[in-house]
Amino acid sequence: MTEVGTARKRKEDGRLITGRTQWTDNLQLPGMLHVAFLRSPMAHARISRVDVSGALGRPGVIAAFSGQDFAAEQGSLPCAWPVTEDIVIPDHPPMAFEEVRYVGEAVACVIATDRYKAADALEAIEIDYEPLEPVLDMEEALTDASPKVHAAGNKSFTWKFAQGDIDAAFADAPVVIDRTYIQQRLIPTAMEPRAVVAQTDGDMFTLHSATQIPHVLRVMLAVVTGIPEHKLRVIAPDVGGGFGSKLQVTAEEVLALLIARRLGKPVKWTESRSEGNLTVHHGRDQIQHIQLAATQDGVIKGLKVDLLADMGAYLMLVTPGIPLLGAFMYNGIYKMDALDFTCTGVFTTKMPTDAYRGAGRPEATYAIERAMDELAVEIGIDPLEARRRNWIRHEEFPYTTIAGLTYDSGNYEAATDKALALFGYDKLRVEQADRRERNDAVQLGIGISTYTEMCGLAPSRVLGSLRYGAGGWEHAQVRLLPTGKAEVITGTSPHGQGHETAWSQIAADALGVPFEDVTVIHGDTMTAPKGMDTYGSRSLVVGGVAVRKASERLVDKARQLAAHMMECSPDDLDFANGAFTVKGTETAKTIQEVAFAGFASHNLPDGAEYDLDASATIDPENFSYPHGTHLCAVEVDTETGFVKIRSYVAVDDVGHVINPLIVEGQVHGGIAQGIAQALYEEAVYDAEGNLLTTTMADYLLPSAADLPDFVTDRTETPATSNPLGVKGVGEAGTIASTPAVVNAIVDALRPRGVRDVQMPCTPERVWRALQ
Repeated sequence: MTEVGTARKRKEDGRLITGRTQWTDNLQLPGMLHVAFLRSPMAHARISRVDVSGALGRPGVIAAFSGQDFAAEQGSLPCAWPVTEDIVIPDHPPMAFEEVRYVGEAVACVIATDRYKAADALEAIEIDYEPLEPVLDMEEALTDASPKVHAAGNKSFTWKFAQGDIDAAFADAPVVIDRTYIQQRLIPTAMEPRAVVAQTDGDMFTLHSATQIPHVLRVMLAVVTGIPEHKLRVIAPDVGGGFGSKLQVTAEEVLALLIARRLGKPVKWTESRSEGNLTVHHGRDQIQHIQLAATQDGVIKGLKVDLLADMGAYLMLVTPGIPLLGAFMYNGIYKMDALDFTCTGVFTTKMPTDAYRGAGRPEATYAIERAMDELAVEIGIDPLEARRRNWIRHEEFPYTTIAGLTYDSGNYEAATDKALALFGYDKLRVEQADRRERNDAVQLGIGISTYTEMCGLAPSRVLGSLRYGAGGWEHAQVRLLPTGKAEVITGTSPHGQGHETAWSQIAADALGVPFEDVTVIHGDTMTAPKGMDTYGSRSLVVGGVAVRKASERLVDKARQLAAHMMECSPDDLDFANGAFTVKGTETAKTIQEVAFAGFASHNLPDGAEYDLDASATIDPENFSYPHGTHLCAVEVDTETGFVKIRSYVAVDDVGHVINPLIVEGQVHGGIAQGIAQALYEEAVYDAEGNLLTTTMADYLLPSAADLPDFVTDRTETPATSNPLGVKGVGEAGTIASTPAVVNAIVDALRPRGVRDVQMPCTPERVWRALQ
């Protein structure tokens, strides 16, 4: 039995589920102090006075600082993606000292012997503000009359991308679909709040952080703080979820290092949930103007996208690049002659936005999948038929899209056919027609989403052409220990994805050792010094492939020693099931025997060194393109606006599957987050720029009771761009599910004149749309 393809239970779950593990807030160090931050209650104001002296007399308080105390050393939080030459990237001090630009921005801090004493002492800090007008509406922000978030104005950039002759595509087009969609602002809400522990030992610094990106964070902290990179160690212990929210260099990480350096004591900060809603970067928040030109038969000719993207008050690590990731996905799985995309990044006095699960791809998929339904209605055909007339057929792969990407493999027909069979599509359409004829108060709607995505963020040259500040490579090292056990050191940094299990399966097959004999080491820049970390569904298609390559190189090294032991040429050896066998004989040595012989070194070839470890760095040639078909049936109560998801079918194609159980979990979680955007979640600000959704009582997250049972299945079209044949899966469910749900709701209400409901489709919004 091979390990790859086996539905192994995750080996890391025993400690994660029971809490018998090390996470950042669980860390206790001798003499450790606790930090609490005073945060601005105003969306936009000048700071005229800060007096922290009152806090110093409070019980347990060791120190208190204002932003001015750090002004000379805190630098500016980095933006690694300057998407245009003329982009406006304002200074972003970790602690404000002149002006605040969103509610929740740190303005002072207290350090005390425990977190509660530190928090209590914040009330003794005196601070005076001179209020300035908030800027909250993107369209108004771009007018001359708008107040300015920054002296340079409210526009950060305009980025244009055009392929084909868009004017010709729209000239005399008999069908033009023109729609505007709103991507509401979302709060990522990972299970584990952010937490940081910083400590010094002489001139050495160690930062524990609940981060997705220990390697990137180390580089950026060195740049921002001036601490030499070789004097800085970053550790991401077990991390409880991220979804992009921990793909960041945060103010609290920088300030914890500076405070530890100043006090010479270890310090810890852990956010509260309300603090997190305020100050974890938000997601989405776009206005999408979509125009689609087609023939009378529904064949797409061209697509125009005019996008306004809310940056918030500052540009964080990859803020401006997030909406541009969608630029190459607005065409989706469809063929067309021209694409014209323009994105304008707008500053407002809100928490900055940045990566959230899917990062630009869910927004693009939502727009094109909603528009495809509108096209079908316009020409009077079934929405599935509209898709079939336009999608890339399986025999056309590899296919270079109008956006210039080469989709290496796929079979949209197979995934759709399987989904239809599981869903009972035709039967549901009959029931829908019956309910409409009876004018039933509860109407049935059917929603479709046929999606693809670009993921596995790599290749480095492509990222460089987009002005991204880092590469897309990944590194792995594999060591064979004297007793034949294996250690895998990976540059990926898991926070719930199951890397320890999947990487063990890959290495076990390649080395021919038992799954239980493989240990995976990650998340510490000292023990795993090379890596580009985990985000963008890149871990398997880049990091997992690196594990496979390093394992193969290790086998090649062992082959040389095995050949010497058996007095034959390395070319005369076969390797299978963990053993080297002389071709045509029964003479064999297991890889474990070779490992111990190498350790003993009693009989090495002349000039040879004991070296049974190997490394690999992978920089893929192409993105990964998973795809699938998601179908959703909803019942909408037209008297109350209540939406109930009756059934949900997802058939995804993620290439060759390493562990079906992990894939199933990723798909389930992704669908839940996509449904949450469609029906429940929205970050809401009032007219003064105050966030109203600071608790889970105000920001509605669905529970298991709010979600249906998902029927999931797969087709398998292996990727041709990597030797494992794998594609990313971490974001697929989120990308596909939101348009499936909203298309179903609109489909239910369309006979009553409704052609859109703004997300989240709450009962009130659905009811108002009907009125």
